[in-house]
Amino acid sequence: RLDDGALPPDVEPLDYQGIYKVVAKALFRAHVEGQLKNEIINEPERFVEPDPELPLALLDQKEAGKRLILITNSDYHYTNKMMQYAFNQYLPNGMDWRALFDMVIVSARKPEFFQVSHPLYEVVTDDGLMRPCFKARSGGLYCGGSAQMVEKALGFQGDSTLYVGDHIYTDVILSKVHLRWRTALICRELEKEVKALAYGREHRAKLIQLMNQKDIVGDVFNQLRLAFQRRTMGRVAQTASATDMDERELTESMQKMLIIMQRLDEKIAPMLEADGEYFNKRWGYLSRAGLWDKSHLTRQIEKYADIYTSRVSNFLRYSPFMYFRSQAQSLAHDLHPYWPSNGL
Repeated sequence: RLDDGALPPDVEPLDYQGIYKVVAKALFRAHVEGQLKNEIINEPERFVEPDPELPLALLDQKEAGKRLILITNSDYHYTNKMMQYAFNQYLPNGMDWRALFDMVIVSARKPEFFQVSHPLYEVVTDDGLMRPCFKARSGGLYCGGSAQMVEKALGFQGDSTLYVGDHIYTDVILSKVHLRWRTALICRELEKEVKALAYGREHRAKLIQLMNQKDIVGDVFNQLRLAFQRRTMGRVAQTASATDMDERELTESMQKMLIIMQRLDEKIAPMLEADGEYFNKRWGYLSRAGLWDKSHLTRQIEKYADIYTSRVSNFLRYSPFMYFRSQAQSLAHDLHPYWPSNGL
């Protein structure tokens, strides 16, 4: 809207940095003053898309002997209302969401929660009344504290914990770096990206075909260029056909190859730009950068997340005793079927 001149005339002239400051200030006030959360609590059906399978997936884990903990930066009042709406209607036999968790921590102040120990309070009434607490225990509902306090109270540490979160830095990176917890990243955009990749498969196949053609033409051009270079030094070319060409033939052939590559580029460039528009017209795919490379987010996921998925309820498709292993990772020098059997 800034580029299109569509901002209201009463708004001061702003650049991108100015717009960021205005929006960030408005969002901060909405959170601090509670206006946004009050609207969500009053009409959760307008803002929340419940996942009926999510509570059941967690129930499977609990009944299998796993100890579940909820750690959230939201306050108790908001957390309780949201969990009641999203969980209670799908749990069996009138079960309350609190019964799923061995410990609940609100106002955790992540990411500091993973590094700094804040004062601990116990929530003792349904209205959210709190009292100071110096030692957490299983089954408690607390405000503040730290990850180290959780480990001490429940008697676990390190890779015996799987921490599930939807923020690559606040949830996944810091818990992995500071606590060595195993980590699971929830990335809701994955479902849309998988559909976009499937929808754009034919487009990508044509693009790869053109890229391969350009590689072949470029290789021929480079061979001709090398032949021309060696000829000036009185040496033979890499191929007999290039050695037999005179200087004029080499020059004309290189010019033809350049014209072909230019025409291929004219086809490839718009197709590359359009490759990711099935997911996002401005930014392209979430997990990819260009045709072959991985995005920065994907590289962070590979480095810090032990597993990632689009939603927690996906675990319902597996036994709670499932041990997930990563797929075989390929390297640039891995054997390909078209390589000679005697190696390189």
